[in-house]
Amino acid sequence: MSSAPPSASTTSAPPAFTGLDRQGKLVFVGLMLGMFVASLSQTIVGPAMPRIVAELGGVEHYSWIATAAMLVSAVAVPIVGKLSDLYGRRWFYLGGLAVFMIGSILAGLSQGFWFLVFARAVQGLGMGTLMPLSQTIIGDIIPPRQRGKYQGIMGAVFGVTSVVGPLIGGTITDNFGWRWLFYLTLPLGVVAFGFILRYLHLPVSRQHGKVDYLGIVTLTPGLVIALLATTWGGNTYDWGSATIIGMYAIAALFLAAFVVIETRVAEPLLPMHLLARPIVAVSVGASFAIAVAMFGAIIYIPVYAQGVMGVSATNSGAILIPLSVAMIITSIVVGLLITRTGRYKPFLVLGGLVLVGGYLLLANLQYGDSQWHLTLAMVVIGLGLGLCMQVYTLVVQNAVAQRELGIATAAIQFFRNIGSTIGTAVLGTVMTAQMSTAIQGELEKLPAEQLGQLQQNGGLDASQLEGAVLDPAALEKLPTFLVEPIRTGMGLAMHDVFLTAVPFVIAALLLSLFVKQMPLRDTLHEAGEAPTAAEQHEFRDTTTGALAAVGASESVTVTGEFPHLDPETGRSHRADGSVDR
Repeated sequence: MSSAPPSASTTSAPPAFTGLDRQGKLVFVGLMLGMFVASLSQTIVGPAMPRIVAELGGVEHYSWIATAAMLVSAVAVPIVGKLSDLYGRRWFYLGGLAVFMIGSILAGLSQGFWFLVFARAVQGLGMGTLMPLSQTIIGDIIPPRQRGKYQGIMGAVFGVTSVVGPLIGGTITDNFGWRWLFYLTLPLGVVAFGFILRYLHLPVSRQHGKVDYLGIVTLTPGLVIALLATTWGGNTYDWGSATIIGMYAIAALFLAAFVVIETRVAEPLLPMHLLARPIVAVSVGASFAIAVAMFGAIIYIPVYAQGVMGVSATNSGAILIPLSVAMIITSIVVGLLITRTGRYKPFLVLGGLVLVGGYLLLANLQYGDSQWHLTLAMVVIGLGLGLCMQVYTLVVQNAVAQRELGIATAAIQFFRNIGSTIGTAVLGTVMTAQMSTAIQGELEKLPAEQLGQLQQNGGLDASQLEGAVLDPAALEKLPTFLVEPIRTGMGLAMHDVFLTAVPFVIAALLLSLFVKQMPLRDTLHEAGEAPTAAEQHEFRDTTTGALAAVGASESVTVTGEFPHLDPETGRSHRADGSVDR
């Protein structure tokens, strides 16, 4: 393959992408390994959470086991996204994987509920690094038109972990104990670290800029205080209490200051001009709403299965398999169809419609329904998620210039993480607020003689009943006539939990209607878009596993081949012997 000197025509029309070569494919595999490990840690713990809170205590703060990781991850995403633009992505990616494994070790060693929450926060820092950088790096090497199928595979990774995670988590919890769930991911993490260290050699960015420290110190406390208020409201404190109102007021001040700062600094964490673009704004909003509903459902469906249907931790994890399988298949098919047709909006709208139907089915479940009722709701939700979840990222990446790719990807991941955190916290608040009242209401319907028997035995307080519904051993110690009202009350509480998610999927559907259909680029750069300092990457010898980025030489054709750099001449040589000038 020969290369001619650059001309006006060649610089204004970016070359077409024809596929990844072996080196690019190895990089893609490395990214998927890192994402697999991080995603598995989220799904493997779900079936064990009732058992964990039963052993360590803290049922009233149940949601914090998941919320802590999501909260820290949400804060880390924009910070890491911006720093990776300034200083390169490779070492941040490896550092995030190392931090994640440290958090896993700490979680397995936890002796108390709040130490486990801290360990999950450390894991969240690692996840907040791995997730956005994986998608950003894919955007660095694959143009939007072909990116659909690769992001479909990425969605399938989430789906696979959603299948195997709960199965493995439930089995290990029932047979070996929940602590081994955190140790299990360590060998996989070590393998992923070694694989990425060997093959993921991205070029070093020459971009320079100041870190937005003011943005960091205003965004972090603003988010933490707001989410603490959301978690404590209606549980630890009344929603109308001075504490909750004051916390929201303080959070609003921090976040308002953050917005003002972002409009004035040279290198903002979250550029306001991007969020002001309609296609980015509605895509981010829809992704946020879906994350609220999705993570809330994934976290609390095992609670429903164990507390209402009375299944074991293993079987409660298996209930999520239909959702995951439907999401895997749909995600891959949709990715291929988008690559073939170049259209994405129909899948967004259809996905929103299917999700609304799925969550309505979920909200109408009640005590006494068969497992098939829950399975049907899971399949429908899985189809909806597969149709649209990964597509919003593609829409945003396609709508921005290549030089804004890292920031734009971090932005949509940031709001998705915020959505998952708020969803888990809000639905957890609804569950804890409704559970005691619903169970007590069912107990009051018992015959007088059974109520009298309870009084003779000293009665039972609400906390005992709430703990028993999630602990099979404790439930077996209660009188038999209490089991049905406890499970019925739990079913009523979970109805309110799932019903709370419905408005969010409706909002996602409405926002998707306003997503503009834009042509998907076949190149990494738009026509006439000159590479900036942020995109002027060094070429390295591919024998060291280095990856040469598009845009470092105006005459490089994007064929999936990675040129060799001649250290003496500074010119890049291709496999056929041609030289880029």
